[in-house]
Amino acid sequence: MNSSSESPRGNGPDAPVPQTSVDRPEVGAFAGDTGQLTVDTRRVLVQLLLGPSLDARRQSRLWPVLLRDEGIIRSRLHELFLELVVDREQQVAFTRQVVSEQLEVPILLRRAPLTFLESVLLLFLRSRLTQAETQGERAAVSLEEMLDHLRVFERTHNPDHARFERQMASAVEKAKKLSLLQRIRGSDERYEVSPTLKLLFPAEEIQALTRTYATLAISTSEIETDAPAPEDGEDEVEGGP
Repeated sequence: MNSSSESPRGNGPDAPVPQTSVDRPEVGAFAGDTGQLTVDTRRVLVQLLLGPSLDARRQSRLWPVLLRDEGIIRSRLHELFLELVVDREQQVAFTRQVVSEQLEVPILLRRAPLTFLESVLLLFLRSRLTQAETQGERAAVSLEEMLDHLRVFERTHNPDHARFERQMASAVEKAKKLSLLQRIRGSDERYEVSPTLKLLFPAEEIQALTRTYATLAISTSEIETDAPAPEDGEDEVEGGP
């Protein structure tokens, strides 16, 4: 492999030497460093592993590095049995566990199980993304809009309304923790929905979940709001290791 000192220098003697992701720096990033990736490429890998995503708006310095070194980053993730998912239109990327029928894949990514209300909220946020996309806008939602949507699923004659309120607040906090909601600066409890959610909830799953929850909303007397989401729905999301 050629080092940066051996690379072509463009059209003039003073042209900068392009550094690729596998150029070894003359001096290691730290004592005993034997890595072959540049520091900024390593930072991209770390962000992807920490999860839940790499967003061009929130990690503006890392996004161009990801695009530049996508090939080597994808290869390094494959060595950990992880798949790189990149949406250039929405400018987000994340990792997911490789699924293979040929071998038993060790699980690196932890899964975050969702309660019924948390799953309902993510479906609502996903629908907002679809609406915003058709209008060419970024998806935004208020805290009150989220709570109003969740209240539809409160059990009829619920004897413990305070507990249900806590469950709703917990669902919103879970979405924040997963970086699926970002507070809009200067706003009164308004949030932007992360485009990553579009990749986590494909269109075909949206249709199935919508039918399931529409049926459940009619018979709210039987809903356990802190129970796991229905088996035929999206009941967990992948996070970092």
